[in-house]
Amino acid sequence: MNTIAVIDHGAGNLVSITQGLERAGAQVVVAHRPDQLDGVSGIVLPGVGSTGAVMDGIERAGFAEPLESATVPILGICVGMQVLFDRSDEDGATCLGLIPGRVRRLAAPRLPHIGWNDVASVRPDPLFDGVDPVFYFVHSYAPEPEDPRHVLATCEYGEPFVAAVRSGSVAGVQFHPERSATAGLRLLRNFVVSCRTTVEATP
Repeated sequence: MNTIAVIDHGAGNLVSITQGLERAGAQVVVAHRPDQLDGVSGIVLPGVGSTGAVMDGIERAGFAEPLESATVPILGICVGMQVLFDRSDEDGATCLGLIPGRVRRLAAPRLPHIGWNDVASVRPDPLFDGVDPVFYFVHSYAPEPEDPRHVLATCEYGEPFVAAVRSGSVAGVQFHPERSATAGLRLLRNFVVSCRTTVEATP
């Protein structure tokens, strides 16, 4: 069974992302406790608000260590992607450190960046296979990976910023696929397929 866990840390859009993953072909469990991650084939880390609030929720619920040691694919969405990095300038939060780098405020005349925007591929990745890269954004901060090889895609709002990243089985997107119509559904389906493939390849 291809079961994807959506982390409930108290600051995520759980209904929309759960519905999107189900439409993409996954069985979804909303995980309130770390033991609910046992046996899943992938993990989605959603997030809205600030990195500090999301990290507080992750740590309070006991998810930090399981996320840091997970061997299944992880997809971070919006602030859920930002907490994959080492730290955030938003509120001085120390984050999960799964991808080296920091999160910084966008240099744009008006924030937050809200609405549809084009995403430009930097390197091919299965997450974007067959995707028309126009997505919906709501954010004022974006990650700055230390290693440019972790950047999958960029976007522009006032300045170029990183819109998608990958380090091994850990990926993140700054936009909201669950609010991005056909393109978002296809990206979620690609993630679901990658989770199934990973499980099938595991001895």
